[in-house]
Amino acid sequence: MDRLISSSQFLHLILLLSIMSNTSCINAQLHRDFYRNSCPNVESIVRSAVEQKYRQTIVTAAATLRLFFHDCFIQGCDASIILRSSGNNTAEKDHPDNISLAGDGYDTVIKAKAAVDNVPACKNKVSCADILAMATRDVVELAGGPHYAVELGRRDGRVSSQNSVPNNLPHSEFHLKKLLPMFASRGLSIRHLIALSGAHTLGFSHCNQFSSRIYSFNSKRKVDPTIDSVYARELQEMCPQNASPGVVIPLDPDTPQVFDNMYFKNLQRGKGLFTSDQTLYTKRGSRNVVNLFASNKTAFERVFIAAMTKLGRFGVKTGNLGEIRKDCAVVN
Repeated sequence: MDRLISSSQFLHLILLLSIMSNTSCINAQLHRDFYRNSCPNVESIVRSAVEQKYRQTIVTAAATLRLFFHDCFIQGCDASIILRSSGNNTAEKDHPDNISLAGDGYDTVIKAKAAVDNVPACKNKVSCADILAMATRDVVELAGGPHYAVELGRRDGRVSSQNSVPNNLPHSEFHLKKLLPMFASRGLSIRHLIALSGAHTLGFSHCNQFSSRIYSFNSKRKVDPTIDSVYARELQEMCPQNASPGVVIPLDPDTPQVFDNMYFKNLQRGKGLFTSDQTLYTKRGSRNVVNLFASNKTAFERVFIAAMTKLGRFGVKTGNLGEIRKDCAVVN
């Protein structure tokens, strides 16, 4: 006898089919050669501008990569993170979770946009959201990571609000059980989560993001026991309790300027800087993937590319749902 489904199960099925249909629709509208006719050399133009910026400033790669993550996680990949408020500091970028985004990430997109618009045939044809996606791919490759094709065709969002930020970004103190649903709601699996966390092979952090792990872990232990003891002492030397807010520590203590799989090797040695890093190794459900990525850089890069492609589709605005901004920081 056929088993009848409940009304709640039926509604859940309809919702799931709706999400799948919407994702398929977006995928169909995004494609690698979107600008083939309107601006055929866009990728080389962006690459040239990004490469120049990368050689000028050491934090360009990490700053651009982090900007892309924050943009996509909040309202989808629509460059709304770049919009500035009209004087009242209420845009996404003004939220405390985004204040620490380095200016070099924004500058990378602005300079690449200027280079594209400097070509008459391309002027006002390429969205800031697509430029950010391409620039992110380029800085990853320039830092030693993989090259990958970027799907294009995003429109720029017209809305940017601080109110859209809360509960939409992972925090440094999150454990795996809190990270998983946040990534899953964006169509990302645990393997995607771990691979994207591997972006912490680049960049730096302020001391306040991890100081509780080395000074006030809990009432019984001053130092988080999952941190390597030697590493903990090194962090205490670099980040004393009265450390200046300007002090920064590399996320990867060994190769902070190189996109490699050292991040995962560090997790195996108890050298994950954040709780959200080390939890990937201390939890049994994710440890096997960390071990795989630590031993096999190619496996890490393959999943990282898949994760970046999937994240790049999240919340995308196409057609009349967005615009192509003339100035990335201002709605037309």
